[in-house]
Amino acid sequence: MTAVTPKGERRRYALVSAAAELLREGGFDAVRHRAVAQRAGLPLASTTYYFSSLDDLVESAVEYIGAVEAAQLRARVDDLPRRRRGAEATAEVLVDLLVGEPADEPISEHLISRYERYIACARQPALRGIQRRLLQQRVDAVVEAVSRSGRFVRVDMLTAMVCAVDGAVVSALVGDGDGPREIARATLVDVIDMLAPIDERSLRV
Repeated sequence: MTAVTPKGERRRYALVSAAAELLREGGFDAVRHRAVAQRAGLPLASTTYYFSSLDDLVESAVEYIGAVEAAQLRARVDDLPRRRRGAEATAEVLVDLLVGEPADEPISEHLISRYERYIACARQPALRGIQRRLLQQRVDAVVEAVSRSGRFVRVDMLTAMVCAVDGAVVSALVGDGDGPREIARATLVDVIDMLAPIDERSLRV
């Protein structure tokens, strides 16, 4: 009930947004009451006034990040033209959706934070449902992108493909070889024709 007024809603949103920024920049250890209040420009006491605990604030921040990422995915897919794409072109589209890191830039804290959230779910049951929904949203985006690329869609196969990309990216994050985009692209090119073959009934280029 503490956020039902317009002022309360604004303050709560400011705190959630600030916590989300800190989470992206420095992981879960960066989200502390004082740091969130300072980032939001609000009194320290506001974090405990609007949230029952630090875990409650973190959960809201993860939910917020998930909603933002889902909206970004949806916008990218909506902008994707419908045309038949070969394996390499389809892989590039999916890398943009699932990784999104420029090839010529170092690994970002945003990408590291995404996979930290995945791992944190094992220890924080309250986050598991949020991350499952985010995974489903990622799969939904891939399903639509694959369909728009003139390929057959099997949701179970594409779910496995998204998980394979996630595993490849995690390996790239701790490796000293190719970056996440290159590893993800190589993974996709190897399997795309098997998991999502060209639909001969699709529109021809």
